Amino acid sequence: MCSWCWGFAPVVEALAEQAQTAGVPLHLVAGGLRTGGGAALDPTTRNYILEHWHEVLRTSGQPFRFDGALPEGFVYDTEPACRALVTARSLDPASAWPLVKRIQRAFYVEGRDVTQTAVLVELAEAVGLPRIVFVDAFERSEQRAATAADFSWAQDLGIAGFPTLLAERNGQLALLTNGYQPLDELAPLLARWLERGAHA
Repeated sequence: MCSWCWGFAPVVEALAEQAQTAGVPLHLVAGGLRTGGGAALDPTTRNYILEHWHEVLRTSGQPFRFDGALPEGFVYDTEPACRALVTARSLDPASAWPLVKRIQRAFYVEGRDVTQTAVLVELAEAVGLPRIVFVDAFERSEQRAATAADFSWAQDLGIAGFPTLLAERNGQLALLTNGYQPLDELAPLLARWLERGAHA
């Protein structure tokens, strides 16, 4: 539920393919952009968010549905969507990225409320996760704790902006980007990092 992450999705997918060709897998960590729920969006905050969506559209070309977006009474809580990612990762790591893309498309293009468990369950099932297994895991305290651990990991590294892309080798992290960057800027950076690893 981070608009710049939606804009960045095609870039990260291309970079993941580049890395996987070199034997480096993609691991998704939920950053916890706006967690904890609370009050519904006020008109000023709603307009501020929609301005960001327009900027992401202009920069990335990723589609958005603005008609009826962020309706009155909507509580912008990213915890459930983040927990869906963490749950998918625990059940079938290969399903995590397809589920993230499906959640993003549902929210930004289809105008669906991905803070609702029923919607997340449907999306998880659409990427091949068994409904009953997913629901059971999603509601468990272990998944809530694992999601909170993701948030803490990002915070402990000082990550405050999204998307953030890190490369990890032998426990050492290298920052590829903090914030949206186009593929033609990031692919050469990743290539250099991969090449250094090949000669290490």
